[in-house]
Amino acid sequence: MTAPPSPSSPRRQPRRPGLLSRLGRRAGPSRPGGHLIGAYGLLALTALLFLLFSLTLPRTFPTLDTVDSILSNQSIPAVLALAAMVPIVTGAFDLSIGYGLGLAHVMVMQLVVNEGWPWPLVCLAVIVGGGVVGVVNGVIVEFGRIDSFIATLGTGSMLYALTGWITDGGRIVPGPQGLPAAFTDIYNSTFLGLPVPAFYVLALAVALWLVLERLPLGRYLYVVGSNPRAADLVGIPIRKYTVYAFAASGLIVGFAGVLLAAQQQIGNPSVGLDYLLPAFVGALLGSTAIKPGRPNAMGTVVAVAVLAVGLTGIGQMGADFWTTPLFHGGTLLVAVGLAGYAARRRLRTGAVAARDSPAGTPEAPSSPRRGDGTSGSTP
Repeated sequence: MTAPPSPSSPRRQPRRPGLLSRLGRRAGPSRPGGHLIGAYGLLALTALLFLLFSLTLPRTFPTLDTVDSILSNQSIPAVLALAAMVPIVTGAFDLSIGYGLGLAHVMVMQLVVNEGWPWPLVCLAVIVGGGVVGVVNGVIVEFGRIDSFIATLGTGSMLYALTGWITDGGRIVPGPQGLPAAFTDIYNSTFLGLPVPAFYVLALAVALWLVLERLPLGRYLYVVGSNPRAADLVGIPIRKYTVYAFAASGLIVGFAGVLLAAQQQIGNPSVGLDYLLPAFVGALLGSTAIKPGRPNAMGTVVAVAVLAVGLTGIGQMGADFWTTPLFHGGTLLVAVGLAGYAARRRLRTGAVAARDSPAGTPEAPSSPRRGDGTSGSTP
């Protein structure tokens, strides 16, 4: 007589489609109208704001000078927002980007003005240095098992201290000859009649879009951010890809520091902090556009465009200086709320689609990861 199987013995399960492919695909069908509104509503809001301010300020707003000003002045916030977006893909946050931006542009001025380095070598060194800072952040978060908020806030404070030590609390000002014209032209020149920084933003956004949406690396990063337990089950090294995300963010911050130095043409140790809040507003608000429910490069660019049009319009209407932080703070709260709603809606849609499909019940979604790489409790 054959003994009955032990209750603890595992039962063979029917073979399912690969978990990675199921997590990487779109989360089920939805109503076409709702999907279009969710994906392109922010883009429509940009056009609506532009039309509204054009009708309100017909002599000043709908002009080429305004368009050039928006494209030029908002290029650095857009680059920094893209830098903030990359770690968010993996469920982490890098609060050191503002401090890193300040250090990067101060290092450019220090090496060019006081040390006499050739500016192309300085740009390369600063960008690589930004990548090293990103790697350090990623290692501290993943291998030190410290929450990304705390870890990057701590490293950011150290970067700010290093910036103050380099500048001795003052500004780095070029001599009478100024900075090399070829260096300042990387920000002040035009291409096809438009400011060249706008093309940097476009090229960077397209590159990130290709990596995140078309390459396996991007799919791995999204799986790490949406469900680290599932990523571990399919053999994705969570720590390595999180460090990759922080390193990419650091490289982009270094590039933004080069642009800021070419724009400001002085080394100001405190200027980087002004870009921290707009960067996260753009990154979080961008997760509600184009690909609602997850951070994405094109959505981030659209979000920065909304902020740029709104701030430019209210500025031309004579708003006081305090309206800018008020606008950013309010928009950040709205962005976080909308991003959370879009993510929950995406998960609910995916759960319904998986329940109705023959593949079986999906894995339970995880909440953002803590510093130890595990998932926290869902609020």
